[in-house]
Amino acid sequence: MARYSAFSIFRNALSGQKNWQRAWRAAEPKPSYDVIVIGGGGHGLATAFYLAENHGIRNVAVLEKGYVGGGNVGRNTTVIRSNYLLDGNTQFYEFSMKLWEGMSRALNFNVMFSQRGQLVTAHSADQLDSFSHRANVMRLNGIDADILDREDVRRLVPYLDFSDTARFPIHGAIFQGRAGTARHDAVAWGYARAADGHGVDIIQNCEVTGFLRDGDSIVGVETTKGRIGAGKVGLAVAGHTSVLGAKAGLELPIESHVLQAFVTEPLKPLVDHVVAYGADHFYVSQSDKGGLVFGGNLDGYNSYAQRGNLGVVREVAEAAIALMPCISRVRLLRHWGGVMDMTPDASPIICPTPIEGLFLNGGWCYGGFKATPASGWCFAHTIATGKPHPLIAAYGLDRFRTGHTLDEAGAGPSAWLQ
Repeated sequence: MARYSAFSIFRNALSGQKNWQRAWRAAEPKPSYDVIVIGGGGHGLATAFYLAENHGIRNVAVLEKGYVGGGNVGRNTTVIRSNYLLDGNTQFYEFSMKLWEGMSRALNFNVMFSQRGQLVTAHSADQLDSFSHRANVMRLNGIDADILDREDVRRLVPYLDFSDTARFPIHGAIFQGRAGTARHDAVAWGYARAADGHGVDIIQNCEVTGFLRDGDSIVGVETTKGRIGAGKVGLAVAGHTSVLGAKAGLELPIESHVLQAFVTEPLKPLVDHVVAYGADHFYVSQSDKGGLVFGGNLDGYNSYAQRGNLGVVREVAEAAIALMPCISRVRLLRHWGGVMDMTPDASPIICPTPIEGLFLNGGWCYGGFKATPASGWCFAHTIATGKPHPLIAAYGLDRFRTGHTLDEAGAGPSAWLQ
C-alpha cells in the first residue's frame, strides 16, 4: 500500500493522477479464512484492521452485503465524546477518544477529526448539580471536564436563547474540550484501506444468509457468493444484529429502531462546537460545508428501514428552535435514518457467544460511531484470544441474566427516553 503524503499528492498531480492506486482491492471470497467479520461498517473494518495490526491475523475477510460505508457508519451525526458516567463505560470511551486522537496518523488517512469541544446545557440547578457529579467522575478518570455557569455559556455560544422568555432557561453547562466530530466516510475508507494493506479481503455485495456448522460450532457462513469456511466468525452488523443472531440460533436482548439525522442548507460559520440540549434530546454541530448537522430521538417503533417519519422531524425542529431561535427560518436540506441496535440498558454487547466460534459486537444504541476504534480494538482482542478484553468485561451477555446492567444516563443526551 502506497503511503499518502504531501509529496505523493504533488507527484500525482504532475502525472495527471494516473498513478493513484485503488484504496482497496475488489476482493472475491476464498474457500476459507481464519476469521470472517460480518459487516463492512466502522466496527467491522476496525476489527479486521486490529486483528492484523495488533495480533498478526491477516487471513481475514470482511463481508458486506452492500457497499463499504453504506450503513450506520455513513449515516450518523459524527459526534465523538467520552463524557460517560458509569465505571466500565467511562474507561472504554476515553480509550476510544485516545485512539481517535491518533487515528489519522495510524491509518495514514485524514479522518478530519476536529476537537471543537462539546457542551450540554443545564436548565435547572439540580441538572447542573448532576453535571458536576459527572464532571467529577470524569476528572477522577483523567478525562477533561468543565462546569460552566450561565455567563460562561453565553460567552462560548451566544447564539442560544438567553432571553427572559426562553422556554427552558439556561443555568449552565458541562463542557468537554477534547470532544468533537470526524468525517464518517473517511473513517470507513481509512480503516478499509489500512486493513486491505495488511492483506484483509474486503468483499462487498456479499450478504450472509446462514451459518455453517460442525456439531454445535460455527465453522463458516452461507453467502450470496457461496459457502465460505472460517475458524471464527464475528458479527458487527449494527441494527441487523438480531436478524443475523437469529440465523445462528441466538435470541438477543436487542430491538432495532430508526434514528434520524438532519442537515440544513449551508450557513456562514455559526456553531463552533457540538451543542447538546439538556432540556430535550437534540444535538447540533456545523459541517465544513456550512450545513447544521443535528439529531434527536428515536422513531418510536421497531424498523429496519433507513428512513424515518415526519413526527420526529417536527419534534427535532421544535427542540432546535427552542434552543436556537436564530435558525427558525433556516431550510432543512435533507434527512435520513440509521438502524440502531438498542439494548435494555443502553450499553453495548461485545463478547464470545454461547455458540463456539461465534463472537458478537452489537447493541451500540446511540454510541456506535464514537466507539468505533475502541470497539474494533477490543473485539479483535476478543476474537484473537477467545477472552474479552479487560475494557469490555462489563459488556457481556450474562449481565442481562445476572442483573449487572450498565444503565448509562450518558448514552444519549436523554437516555431515559429509551
